[in-house]
Amino acid sequence: MLELLEKTVLHNGLVCAFAVVGAIMYVSMLISRHLTFGRVHGSAIAIVIGLALAYWGGLHTGGQKGLADLSLFSGIGLMGGAMLRDFAIVATAFEVQASEARKAGLIGVVALLLGTVVPFIVGAAIAYAFGYTDAVSMTTIGAGAVTYIVGPVTGAAIGASSEIIALSIATGLIKAIMVMIGTPIAANFLRLKTPRSAMVFGGLAGTVSGVSAGLAATDRALVPYGTLVATFHTGLGCLLGPSLLFFVTKSIVG
Repeated sequence: MLELLEKTVLHNGLVCAFAVVGAIMYVSMLISRHLTFGRVHGSAIAIVIGLALAYWGGLHTGGQKGLADLSLFSGIGLMGGAMLRDFAIVATAFEVQASEARKAGLIGVVALLLGTVVPFIVGAAIAYAFGYTDAVSMTTIGAGAVTYIVGPVTGAAIGASSEIIALSIATGLIKAIMVMIGTPIAANFLRLKTPRSAMVFGGLAGTVSGVSAGLAATDRALVPYGTLVATFHTGLGCLLGPSLLFFVTKSIVG
């Protein structure tokens, strides 16, 4: 019986991945309801559980994909891969109402610019504080603080080493995780209740994965609006990172 179950799981990895994620979400909702009394949303708890399982999987296998390195959970690598992720991001756009999107107006554009420039400055400053004082390294790590996609694109364009590019990706991932977990906790303080507030938040936060997960834990109806603006960060960051931001950084540090 166990052998048959194992073979079934191995040959239906994606189905198993959905089942595992569903079980985690069910447990997370129970924890949220009975232990935190709704103060911490189940999605945020699920993210923490997922990170813990990924860490355990990496330690157990010595691999690089966390739980997906285990053959029984290989489908999680596909489920969490770029294909389904990008499909989910694009699909959210179909739920956006144009009349609500127009309400963001100028403040949405300002939030988008601030959400690109401010994280870059913070990331570049932290890089400098840790001894990465050349313009290429500072720009690459600063771009990673915008999103973990902008970092490697910028680094490859300006000739950064693979180690610096890896640091930029790590920087972006840390930011995404912070936004994922922090959004439902700070939702009331940030007044995330309307599509316009979600768009402004998406512009300031900038990370699509972090914004979508964080808003899903707050109010699912706000997800399309937050990701609508946050998606532009990748394109804007890839344009500004290896050009304007790099030249400004180079003019400051030489």
